[in-house]
Amino acid sequence: MEERVVIVDDDAIILRNAKTVLSEAGFKVTCLKSGRLLLDYVSKNTIDMLLLDIKMPDLDGFETMKLLRIWEKENAKKETPVIFFTANDDCLSETTGLSMGAMDFIRKPFVAEVLTLRVRHLLELIRLQRDLHAEVERKTKEIEALSLHIVQTLAEAIDAKDAYTKGHSSRVAEYSREIAKRAGYSSERQEEIYMMGLLHDVGKIGVPNAVINKPGKLTDEEYEKIKTHPGRGARILQNIEEMPKLSIGARWHHERFDGRGYPDGLSGEDIPEEARIIAVADAYDAMTSNRSYRGIIPQDVVRNEIEKGSGTQFDPGFAAIMLEIIKEDVDYKLHES
Repeated sequence: MEERVVIVDDDAIILRNAKTVLSEAGFKVTCLKSGRLLLDYVSKNTIDMLLLDIKMPDLDGFETMKLLRIWEKENAKKETPVIFFTANDDCLSETTGLSMGAMDFIRKPFVAEVLTLRVRHLLELIRLQRDLHAEVERKTKEIEALSLHIVQTLAEAIDAKDAYTKGHSSRVAEYSREIAKRAGYSSERQEEIYMMGLLHDVGKIGVPNAVINKPGKLTDEEYEKIKTHPGRGARILQNIEEMPKLSIGARWHHERFDGRGYPDGLSGEDIPEEARIIAVADAYDAMTSNRSYRGIIPQDVVRNEIEKGSGTQFDPGFAAIMLEIIKEDVDYKLHES
């Protein structure tokens, strides 16, 4: 595909000569006589390279480039690569142009071979940069997918410790993401909260199986062992430097809005938002999962418990969203299957 080069210069001879040279080199060339015409042209066409004269009547090259960049930003367009034409051997102009983001300067009158080589080399450089960017994006997505797979596997290993909570972590993660979505969080933050939800119980790895799977009521000593899992989970996840926020859900998902939770007794907005979301999701799944001593709690009872806990156990805003989800779940499908 021919690469599209636009030349903007008020000198008809420069325009004609540059067009001849670059057309013979295989580029598709468009010539324009002013910055105003360029700004109109880019609104309807795409450009691979812009050759822009500095000294022009009405809008000079620098003013034209500023307006072009503003238009590109407002319209979410990629920045057009710019080479400035100049008839002056002026260091200040060159410094100004380069500081604005121009890729090169070409002196007038130009040498045909130099013009062709510079345009070609810069376009090749841009192509390489874009290819590299695409490859980095592809690799990043591969790494993210692998990281998610590892986290999901770890979450399954955590849940496997408890004979009665298979799939608990993944359900809490799903409910947390849905609450975050309805609360208006960005897609990126929704995925962060999903990952936090998957690993919120990672600290249970250090709790004895006999305590986790005890069918009856826990003793005070056993309950204290259970209460160590948020702190232990946070310490485990804090070592993952690539995801510094991952430990938030693990450490504070048992805090209460009224300050009567653990491990730190935080209250209200002192509890990180992500942990407040996971707390609601965690409690909902606990009530809608089978236990050794009971089956799944009826939906109307679950709803009443969430309502009763709003403002005391739970953040009232996130509790309201959970109640909205429950209301929409007419057939009561959101529970352990």
